[in-house]
Order: sequence, then C-alpha cells, then structure tokens
Amino acid sequence: MNVLIKSARIVDANSKHHGKTIDVLIEKGIIREIGKGLKAPKNCREISIKGLHLSTGWFDLRANFCDPGHEYKEDLNSGLEAAARGGFTGVLIMPDTEPAIDSKAGVEYIINKTKGNLVDAHPAGCLSHHTEGKEIAEMYDMHLAGAKAFTDNKKSIDSASLLNRALLYSQSFGGLIMNFPNNHELSKGGQINEGIVSTKLGLKGIPALAEELMVSRDIYLAEYCNARIHLTNISTKQSVKLIKEAKKKGLKITADVNAYNLKLDETHNERFDSNFKVLPPLRTQEDIKALIAGLKDGTIDAICSDHTPEDIENKQCEFDHAAFGIINLQTAFAAAHTALKGKLDLDEFIEKITTAPRNILGLKQPQVKEGEAANLTLFHPDQTWTFSRESISSKSKNSPFIGMELSGTVLGVLNNNQIKLF
Repeated sequence: MNVLIKSARIVDANSKHHGKTIDVLIEKGIIREIGKGLKAPKNCREISIKGLHLSTGWFDLRANFCDPGHEYKEDLNSGLEAAARGGFTGVLIMPDTEPAIDSKAGVEYIINKTKGNLVDAHPAGCLSHHTEGKEIAEMYDMHLAGAKAFTDNKKSIDSASLLNRALLYSQSFGGLIMNFPNNHELSKGGQINEGIVSTKLGLKGIPALAEELMVSRDIYLAEYCNARIHLTNISTKQSVKLIKEAKKKGLKITADVNAYNLKLDETHNERFDSNFKVLPPLRTQEDIKALIAGLKDGTIDAICSDHTPEDIENKQCEFDHAAFGIINLQTAFAAAHTALKGKLDLDEFIEKITTAPRNILGLKQPQVKEGEAANLTLFHPDQTWTFSRESISSKSKNSPFIGMELSGTVLGVLNNNQIKLF
C-alpha cells in the first residue's frame, strides 16, 4: 500500500504534527514521511480531499457480531466491513454468542477467523461460564489466548460474590473486568426509561435506579478488592456523579457511554418504533447533559457504538416483544459528533474513540509518526450526510438513524497495509 495523503489536518495529541495541515506519505503500510509539499513517487496513490482530517484509527469498545451461532444477523466479515465503513480500525467483540466465548478455543476462533483483516478484531471473553452468572469462566486461559477483557455483555453480574472473586482473580494476570450495570430485579419487564413518557405510553419503565444501584455496588467491590473495573453503557446523571466521586478517591474505575445515548432521548419512543428500543434505554435530556459533562471532565473515558444487530423478526413486531439493540458501527461517530458539536472540542472527542479505549484495554497506541505502521482514519467532521438503508453494510438493518441527517463523514481507513476509501 503506497499512498500520499495531501493537506490533511492531523488530529493526534501524541504527535508533534497535531493540529497541523500537512502531507503524509505511506509506503508498504509504513508512514515514511510527513511534511509540506510532498510529491507522490511512482506507483503511489494520491488522496486529496478538501476539508480532510486524519487521526489514528478509531477503536470501538462494544461490538456484537453474533458469530458463532447467529450469523444470519451478523458475521465477523460483515461486522468488520461495517466497522471499517464507520471509521474503526479496531473493535472489541462481545462474547455472548452461541456457543459463548468462554474458553481458549472460542477466543482462538475469533482471532484465527479475523486474521489479516483491515480492521483488528479483539475478542472479549465471558466472565462466567456460558454467561450464566454462576461460576467464573476460564479467564486466565482466555487471557493467554488473546482475550482483552472479560464480560457477560448485557447479562449483568447479579452475584456480588462472583464479581468479587473475578475482580480478585483477574489481578493475578492484569485482566480487565467489564460490567454492564443493570439490576435485573428492578429492570425486569421494562421497555423504555421509567418516567413521564413511559407513563404516557403505558409501557413498563426501566428506572435509572436499576443502573445506579449496580454502579454503586461495583464501585464498592472495586474499592474492596483494590481492582480495576470498567463500567459500560453508562446512561444516567446519578451514575456519572457516582463514577466522578469514585475517581476522585483514586479508585481504578473507567467508563464508557453509547453514542446513541448522547444523541437520542426518551421522547423518540413516542412513535413505538422498535428501532429506538435499546438497553440501556434512551434517557432524559437532563441525563444527556450529565453524560456530555462527564465526557468533558474525564469522568466518562470512552464513546462506543454498542453495535447490536437484530433480524427483522425480532424488531418488526409489537414493541413489548421487540428485542433491544441497534446497529451503530457506521453511525456511531456521526451520531456522537452531531450531539457533541460545540460541547466537546474535536480533539477531545477523537481522544474518546482512539486513545482512551486502547488505554482501557492496554493496547499499543498507533501514532501519526514517521516509521510507525499506518493505522489511520480519514474523515471530514463538518460534512453532513443522511444515513440510508441502501448504505448499510451489516446483515441486519435495525437502525434508528435511517433517514436522519448527521454531521461528520468517514472518508477512509488504513491499517495492516490495507486501505479502503468511501
């Protein structure tokens, strides 16, 4: 891959070229030269686009690819294609498949099947056997095989005893525990956020308390064990407050928020459109303001897609019976950027989808630097576009953003000596 990228504004706080508009020459997948007025050598592709921005490759902390077991919803190939089109050069794949990724063999399946792809696929392993929440899975074996974190995904760990053991055990090899905070007893049967809208629509609500009780418990357990924990899918004002206080105490807490919880609020459920049925549910504008403030002050570390494909039978049905989740890899950047424009600087925003997620997982950071492998995303932050059904790369089409105008387009990705332009 030989490419000359002309007049790109560099967005990489770790690079001496950060903030400059400059040319980048890449030969055989390596950044060979960075400077003004570079000339393309023979057999070199030139990219010159007005308003072009360049950052290190984006990374998504939450992608569900349904492989193995439900490849009709999404498989590894279609999922990674959607990730590339969304500007991501790396993803963490959730493990609650069928069979679940709860052993060395499952981790190796993901790694071997995605080897050599443009997008780096990092498997997460299950925290408990078969995500049943009863016994710790083979975490150390999975760690040695390449698992980057341990989670039961949306099956929150109800047992404090199990999570306590997992936190203590993971310290022996530096493993990362991720938990989705959701008290099942409080949220059971809930459809949307508990509040005025749920009352008006006659739908059982999912109270903010279901998340906040679990956040509080997890923080206490992390403090007791002196262990790291990552709280994923944070969605409420009080959760942000609890995490902020925990960080002030020096606890090893990190957190992420879904892009859709920044852009959409509970009023979108008034149409009974199941494409807006997500978990955690869409909350209030007050919650959204707190989430954005949490991103701004560093309480929330990363933004993720929570890409969750569902087939038509599970979505086009009565709202009460519809599955939770949306596809979001192709729209995560634009949805979040549209919501955060004027509230977070572009540099701060890009850090939430590049440096921060890799730091959480302990991955090597790519850099815009001569001699480094080219792991880059090309984008235009101010270009508006409308997401269409025809442009979806995923096998599933369950997106609330179809027909919605968004700000921020992905122009291309470069990684592993490969390039894809859009």
